[in-house]
Amino acid sequence: MLKKILTPGIHWLFIFIPISLVLEHNEVSAPLIFFSAALSIIPIARLIGSSTEHLATYTGDAVGGLLNATFGNLPELIIALVALKAGLHTMVLASLVGAILANLLLATGLSFLVGGLRYHNQDYNATSVRVYSSMMMIAVISLTIPSGFHLLTSGQPVVDSENTLNLYLAAVLLIGYVLYLFFMIKTHPDFFQSESGGGEEEHEDRWSLPRALITLVIASVLAAYMSEVLVGAAEETGKVMGMSTVFIGMIFLAIVGGAAESISAITMASKNKMDLSLGIAVGSSIQIALFVAPVLVIFSTFIGPHQMNLAFPRPLIVAMFLAVILTTIIAGDGRSNWYKGVQMIMVYVIMGMMLYFIPAP
Repeated sequence: MLKKILTPGIHWLFIFIPISLVLEHNEVSAPLIFFSAALSIIPIARLIGSSTEHLATYTGDAVGGLLNATFGNLPELIIALVALKAGLHTMVLASLVGAILANLLLATGLSFLVGGLRYHNQDYNATSVRVYSSMMMIAVISLTIPSGFHLLTSGQPVVDSENTLNLYLAAVLLIGYVLYLFFMIKTHPDFFQSESGGGEEEHEDRWSLPRALITLVIASVLAAYMSEVLVGAAEETGKVMGMSTVFIGMIFLAIVGGAAESISAITMASKNKMDLSLGIAVGSSIQIALFVAPVLVIFSTFIGPHQMNLAFPRPLIVAMFLAVILTTIIAGDGRSNWYKGVQMIMVYVIMGMMLYFIPAP
């Protein structure tokens, strides 16, 4: 056991947890705290991925991916709640869109690339991808409704009808998400069956169910706590480094906050478990759009200076639509390779470059 701990590896990055706390306590420069906290989340994300992988041997790939997406999205939720309390609604909206794009394009693209470098082609359940894609398209369309309403009433103060519309929309999205879970787990689990059985060797060395669950909960709590440290230094880091609030939210906070599910998705792809990989990456995007976003709207009525409405700028709406369409086209045939991953990563990098060069207001 001691030899395993002393062997160089990603677990050495756990040292950045106490380092981040010391830096925060001594009020050093924000970028140092930010990047130290970011490094500390990487091994925590790996721990979440390992525990979810073992849980998937008990639950199946679809539910395993759902568990990983749920616990992996906890840092995003904590980051958004902290920002909501500070009244940083623009950053919250940008982080929501950034998390969706990071999962659909970056995490899925890296999964295709890493898996494709090890295997010539990788097969997965195309039916499940079509279900994921349709849910994402419905979610994006739903998110455009309050944005369109806001544009129609631009130049006017926020009216009660806009707040009410967003609350009703949040309720509808939450109901849709609950029915989606019922469809996946109860009535049509056959739609999400894995095409590749993976290997039996994982079943021989799998953790006990209590160990996997306890590890997952502890790792998720650590991820949430370190994410709070991260977001506390995010805004000042952006000012020091000359980055806009939108870029910080869509790129930095989204990537770091979603590191858990992204690393897990890539790890599963490297083991030829593409159904679990896509269940994590794409399933996480669905959860953000149908669960996290409406929950934040509801919570914003209790915390922060005023209610947050889902009024996304038009470029962000277009970016979400393009990401969903591209994922549907590239991943819809049930077979992946490394070049499909390159295509998705290219689009993500191009969008990131556009955001970087947008001047800060």
